[in-house]
Amino acid sequence: MQSDSLSISSTGAGAILSLVRSGQATTRAALMAVTGLSRSTIGQRLDRLIQAGYLQVISTTISTGGRPVEALQVNPDYGLLLLAAVGASGFRVAVTDFCGRMLEVHSETCAITAGPDVILSRIRTLFLQLLQRTPQGKSALRGIGIGLPGPIDFVHKAIVQPPIMQGWDNFSVPGFFAADFPVPVLMDNDVNLMALGEHRFSYPAEQDLLYLKLGTGIGSGIVMSGKIQRGALGAAGDLGHWFLPDWRSQQPLRTCRCGKQGCLEAYSSGWALCDEWQVESVRMLMLQAEQPALRQRLQAAGVHQGEALAMAINLLNPARVIVGGELLNEPLLASLRETVYLRSGALSTRTLHIDQGPLGENAGLYGGVALVTDYLLSPALVDAICLR
Repeated sequence: MQSDSLSISSTGAGAILSLVRSGQATTRAALMAVTGLSRSTIGQRLDRLIQAGYLQVISTTISTGGRPVEALQVNPDYGLLLLAAVGASGFRVAVTDFCGRMLEVHSETCAITAGPDVILSRIRTLFLQLLQRTPQGKSALRGIGIGLPGPIDFVHKAIVQPPIMQGWDNFSVPGFFAADFPVPVLMDNDVNLMALGEHRFSYPAEQDLLYLKLGTGIGSGIVMSGKIQRGALGAAGDLGHWFLPDWRSQQPLRTCRCGKQGCLEAYSSGWALCDEWQVESVRMLMLQAEQPALRQRLQAAGVHQGEALAMAINLLNPARVIVGGELLNEPLLASLRETVYLRSGALSTRTLHIDQGPLGENAGLYGGVALVTDYLLSPALVDAICLR
């Protein structure tokens, strides 16, 4: 993410930092080879980056010629990050170092329908408490990343017509935090951040990846060619509101929370199953998951979800699908997998992996780390800071 008002050089300090950060070149010799710049020019760029706190020397080894070789990496002590991953029924907050090491994580239950003032006020309080418990304190904060369960307008930095978030439409989340935290506040759709987190921290080599979240609602995050795909207005991946009635139920079209009829979520989401079982939350529902009737219903939901996922796979051809969310368990995942391989094309599933994500409930928080550091370490912004 780059600002158009900042100039950028393909061989400036910001570009050098990007090469180190990506792992393409982590020594002076490698940077010279990749960029074609002289040793003195590379040295000048690195001196600026190290002085600004972006980079650190992590080790010194001896090459075959007997000369010391510096290995470089992004400095985890450059500053702190605050993250919030907000879902339909609760949220998680964390404080991390600049490279994403979790220093403290806290979770709470809270319905998104409580509204932005209630939820964001609580998150602000927790953010301040998290910072107070770190040795570095508030002065070390560099940025905030927030995931929300609705479409995000990146131009206007606002939530746009979220189907389940009454009171959030066009609400300025960055503006809410501005007075207490004078740092960049970035936000994205919650499942986008889950996909981004798993991509960057678990499967960096996978350039085409799909994250399917099965919780109170159903949504997906799409990584294609190594980048999150948000669509023209931030609504990409909202497969929970595809028109996909479960005709096996032999019932009239169900009305979804979004107000339309026949959505996938109306039949096979967490809120739909909670309504059927008359329980208050997906967490409470899953405490009964071993009951034969509910186990069978979850398997049926997995079939229905698998039919939607198969269409997404046929369209996007990802190399890996990661499935997460409170509704997920092994019987459901098994049904979902079986359906995908039954309904998808042979070529699109030839090498496809469908698994639970290694990051679990923290995937969105790690995605927030990537979102914020991508902005703070964008070459244009780094060049502007290093040339001050």
